[in-house]
Amino acid sequence: MTKKDKRKIVRMILNQNLEKEEKDDIMDLLADTSIAIDVDKEEEKNLTKAEKAADKISEIAGSWSFIFISIIFLIGWMFINSFILKENEIDPYPYILLNLILSCISALQAPIIMMSQNRASKKDSLRNQNDYKIDLKSELLLEDLHHKVEILINNQNRLLNILDKAITEDENS
Repeated sequence: MTKKDKRKIVRMILNQNLEKEEKDDIMDLLADTSIAIDVDKEEEKNLTKAEKAADKISEIAGSWSFIFISIIFLIGWMFINSFILKENEIDPYPYILLNLILSCISALQAPIIMMSQNRASKKDSLRNQNDYKIDLKSELLLEDLHHKVEILINNQNRLLNILDKAITEDENS
């Protein structure tokens, strides 16, 4: 299959609503180079320190360990302020200081987790685009192989016909 035929096939596939940049990317798939990329490694190369920190905080804040530690901290805070420091309570019931601390943690934690989720969403999008490119290239290669197998079968049939004629002529002679 010639490069012109491949481009024609790709154009047929591209009769979807794709942007010019996506079409150009897909046209580049026909090159003999590998198109598969490790999205995780590529993304990791471009991470800033803040993004790494956001991922780490999200990983910790979204764990059972964090929940259990938070529960222990809350119970400890209440116990210490209600029973141990009965006379010199730092934060008496209804624990206004504790509520302020929890509100501050939540106010900071939520956007950090959202940043990490947005990055994960972008990474998923890159992964999907990469999968699409790989699938498209596989489809093109399979189509090319199918075409070559058809040529081989046609050539084999021609050879069989020639051999049959030759055998028939030898038997008749």
